[in-house]
This record gives sequence, structure tokens and C-alpha cells, in this order.
Amino acid sequence: MCLAIPGKIKSIEERYGGTVRMAKVNFGGIVKEASLEMVPQAEVGQYVLVHVGVAISIVNEEEAAKTFKYLEEAGELDELNPEEL
Repeated sequence: MCLAIPGKIKSIEERYGGTVRMAKVNFGGIVKEASLEMVPQAEVGQYVLVHVGVAISIVNEEEAAKTFKYLEEAGELDELNPEEL
């Protein structure tokens, strides 16, 4: 099943002459990269929902925590493999 996972933006980097914005996003202690092309207004410290490496929306901290807890309880976070880092 493919789900959007909430995470907190830790840093943002512009690549390819500023044409692509990529973020380091923290998912409960595991940091992965995500594209910010669909949410260009996203800033460091905000929470985003990430689906297959693309941030698709900005959410508030409370909603992110509830969603992450639900996914963790449902066993849907297995794709976040810390060995890939």
C-alpha cells in the first residue's frame, strides 16, 4: 500500500541552478530527501506529507503526529528503512 508519510523539514537545498528544491525530512528519527516542487511555499520547521519522495501538502504538527502514530500502530512504516541512509 502506498501512503503519504508526515515528516518535519530539517533543511532545504536548491539544486540545478535553483530550479529544484529538495528537503531533508525527518520521519520519526529517520531522515530522507523529498522534492518540494508541489509545495514551493514549504519552509524549514514545517511538517509535510510525503508520497514516493514528493511532499504533496503541508500539515500542522498535531495532524502530523496523529497520522504518524496511526501509521506506526498499523505497521505501515516498514518502508522507512534506516539502513538505506
